[in-house]
Amino acid sequence: MQTLGFSALTICGLDELDRHSARGVTHVLSILDPDWPEPAAFSSFDPHCRATLRFHDAIEAAPGVTLPEKSDVEAILAFGRDAGDDLSHLLIHCHLGVSRSTAAMLMILAQALPRESEDAIADKLLEIRPQAWPNSRMIGFADEILRRDGRLSAAAGRIYAQHLSTRPDLAETMRRLSREKEVELGLAAKD
Repeated sequence: MQTLGFSALTICGLDELDRHSARGVTHVLSILDPDWPEPAAFSSFDPHCRATLRFHDAIEAAPGVTLPEKSDVEAILAFGRDAGDDLSHLLIHCHLGVSRSTAAMLMILAQALPRESEDAIADKLLEIRPQAWPNSRMIGFADEILRRDGRLSAAAGRIYAQHLSTRPDLAETMRRLSREKEVELGLAAKD
């Protein structure tokens, strides 16, 4: 895999932020639910560049749910692109560090490595955050914007398939969370 312009990549959840305050984080992308308070943990971080986006971890419309939109994905990609030479340690977090944050990292990696295969990028994501289950709605928008022609979504499907093969119980959990499309994508990738 090509080298990236940053020395460290971190994905975490809210309850892990304190562990990263002394790790030289230069850039933070926060993805929070609407109306969620700003994390207090950032008061102990060294000065850093930070962007915050607010939407729910959802892929289907429902009452009271703010879905990630194409403009959110464009903002994520702009954050990754505009960090420039100052970016040495990128930390992306959401509430659990599993879905929204991993989708954001997958798309930033895809943007930074335009000649790298989607499978190699997905492998890199799993090295950073083994429990990754990227939000498929976000990945679909990134596929379109980055002109990856569905290949990023297919790579996400293979990630889902890996998890479903080792933990079949995840299928029912994800269905209860209205993530049926991702389960089906994972099951199709297993065949």
